[in-house]
Amino acid sequence: MRSSSVRLFAIAVSLLVLATAAVAQQQEVRPPIAQLWVDVATNTFALPGMPAGAIGLGQNEFGNTRNGIGRFMDVALQNRARPQGTQASQAIPSAMRMGASLPLEPVRAEPTTGGPGSRDPGEMEQPKGRLLFYWGCGAEVRAGQPRVLDFARATPQDWAAIWQGRFAPERGARAQPGYSIWPNERDRRMLPDGASLQGDHAVTGEGVPAGLRFALGPNQDLMPAIALSAQGDPQASIPLRWGQIQTARAYFINAFGAKGNDFIIWSSSEVPEAGMGLFDYLSPANIERWTTERVLLPASATQCAVPRGIFAGADGAMVRMIAYGQELNLVHPPRPADPRVAWEQEWTVRVRVKGTVMTLLGAGR
Repeated sequence: MRSSSVRLFAIAVSLLVLATAAVAQQQEVRPPIAQLWVDVATNTFALPGMPAGAIGLGQNEFGNTRNGIGRFMDVALQNRARPQGTQASQAIPSAMRMGASLPLEPVRAEPTTGGPGSRDPGEMEQPKGRLLFYWGCGAEVRAGQPRVLDFARATPQDWAAIWQGRFAPERGARAQPGYSIWPNERDRRMLPDGASLQGDHAVTGEGVPAGLRFALGPNQDLMPAIALSAQGDPQASIPLRWGQIQTARAYFINAFGAKGNDFIIWSSSEVPEAGMGLFDYLSPANIERWTTERVLLPASATQCAVPRGIFAGADGAMVRMIAYGQELNLVHPPRPADPRVAWEQEWTVRVRVKGTVMTLLGAGR
């Protein structure tokens, strides 16, 4: 064998040995026995003459962090030791003003029933009108706007040009068989006025690892209600102002209204993004990326402006805003420094926080 061939063979063998050693050093990671998700939200609906702040409407139900009006917390526990779900209890701090603990109840599978038959597409009435889409903070409408979509002739590609589809896959609390949740049928209490989540929390129950304890600080507490001012003449540029929220990482705003058969949307994004998928919890990575892309307003922002005349003559318009809070992720025990030692996770905790507000655009408050 020629010397050059011998040398190449030796290099190949060396690379194979190194690659094998690297694979051997990959740490084994075993999934956690228990996972706990806590979603926290302050959702406000403000009307002229109404005091600023969240208003609790109806009973507390799981999922109100998404769509309810008030201050809410959703808790979901998944336990590999009890895959069908089991009763558990979450010890809570006295600052919550709800006693010593909250019951976590397993979600029961509901029987499926046949839904109504779908309509023949030929029977569907063709929508009439247009969608007018604007974006960007500022006094004047920018060149090239609005994007106009005719409902009667729009193709999927036309819709995609307006709805670019930024959204975050679900990563939080959910109510489905195999999970134990709060609130539930046993306990539907609303969070009382002045409640705070700050302090020590602990979860116990059959199959739950001992020591599932964690503390929440101000970054994961309920946000204050967003104090959004949206006064102004719809014929002119409408200033939007709000008080800075210390724990917010970013903001997003959009407004919508109708004028005859035309539906109008505006968003605070500096790039064409209507933001229909952004009024939800976002991961820290998405918040950072979309703030850099100027889709989200930075945490330092306290004002924006709806450009002149967008909603002039509209049959009313609404504006809504979201503040993205701080996310907490905990894993116990910590990852071993030695890659030869398997990482046997006992439990994980994820806490997400947000605040939203919706109000009339251009109305006095």
